[in-house]
Amino acid sequence: MDDLTSVKKLEADTPPLTAKARAAARTRLMTAIDRENRRGFPLALPRRTVFRVAVAATVAAAVAGTVLVASADGGDPRSPRMTTLSAAQVLHKAADRTRSTGAGLPIPRNDQYFYTKTYITRTPVKGGKTRTWTDESWLSVDGSRPSRRQEHGKIHNDPPLGEHEVQWPPNEYAKLQKWPTDPDELLKWLGHGRVEVVEPSGAKGGKAGGPAPDPDGMVFMEACLLMQGPRVMPPGLQAAAFEALAKLPRIKVDEDEVDALGRHGVGVSYPHLTFTFVFDRETYDYLGIRLKGSNAKRIDGEWRQVDRYFEMRSSQEVGVVDRIGQRP
Repeated sequence: MDDLTSVKKLEADTPPLTAKARAAARTRLMTAIDRENRRGFPLALPRRTVFRVAVAATVAAAVAGTVLVASADGGDPRSPRMTTLSAAQVLHKAADRTRSTGAGLPIPRNDQYFYTKTYITRTPVKGGKTRTWTDESWLSVDGSRPSRRQEHGKIHNDPPLGEHEVQWPPNEYAKLQKWPTDPDELLKWLGHGRVEVVEPSGAKGGKAGGPAPDPDGMVFMEACLLMQGPRVMPPGLQAAAFEALAKLPRIKVDEDEVDALGRHGVGVSYPHLTFTFVFDRETYDYLGIRLKGSNAKRIDGEWRQVDRYFEMRSSQEVGVVDRIGQRP
């Protein structure tokens, strides 16, 4: 009873682990015990004490803002091995995955179109029925031609960009080629120089009476815009974007995210922002973006945010085509 009480006290002030993390930890522990017993070298510590140590390790991982993932043990492929990953490590693995898979798309011409097929799920924050959409869009690469965009099942026929309108981030491959692929340089680029605003008094802040801008938050949001696409990334740019985000000290792991196709992944988010990058838990492929949104409604003469929801957007198909209506 003393050991169990100690374990409860140990977990009292820590975030609860997911059922998946607990199951993986338990499997790893029991496999190790069984392996040692079969070899004739029983563990030196009593089983209750070993369980307490295992719980302490998993709780410590949760406190550190990391994620526990199970991978195959080098000696026995049937035995899971617990691996603790931070948000930065998840992003570095995603960058490595991007480099290994390659772009896979032809370099687009400015007179062509990006074709996208996007799966969307939207679930009310307070619970309720989940709505789903499958949207197809054809977007002019340089904006010089009309585009057809589908959002939540509704079709929008967009005119060409005006003379003084600019797409940001750009879609043109030639412009993206000028972006740095060094993570440190790209970090400055995404943050527009990451200039810190200082008031005359010396106190940090924005405009009079306003909150101080968060340069790292700006970087995260710019990366969200870049990844939401659609666009063809020059070699190394997407990987550099993930590695640039890995340098932000406040990024955190969201342990178990489910994308619009039901695939379980791991998320990386930034405090107080409503966007989360979601990656495959095993391959670290980029799956999409999860966001928290709401609808605007006029109440008593004022516009208010109501009907808050969680939305997951997964781009399953992306291609380059010559005309609206054509599919890759």
